[in-house]
Amino acid sequence: MPGLKPRYRPQFTVNHIEEAKRISHKHTAPHNMVQRAKLVQLLDEHPDIENPQAARLLGRHANWVRYWRKRWATDEFSLTDKPRSGRKPILTANDHTLIK
Repeated sequence: MPGLKPRYRPQFTVNHIEEAKRISHKHTAPHNMVQRAKLVQLLDEHPDIENPQAARLLGRHANWVRYWRKRWATDEFSLTDKPRSGRKPILTANDHTLIK
């Protein structure tokens, strides 16, 4: 018995797909960006794929797929995390002993 169709179905432009392909083939790209790029490609090829199935194919949790689908459908396209709130860490000259 098939599950529910995904609520959010992001529409990717040609530039989004090209960026995802470029990053997914780049050996020096951060792993989290590569996984998101692979999700973009998967959703572009199979827009009606269910979240649990997409998650299994990529080795991730269904909530991860759900989060990125919603973000891309309701917000601007990006493969990077949004900036976190709070104070940025500061490394001073006195902290040189921590770096070894």
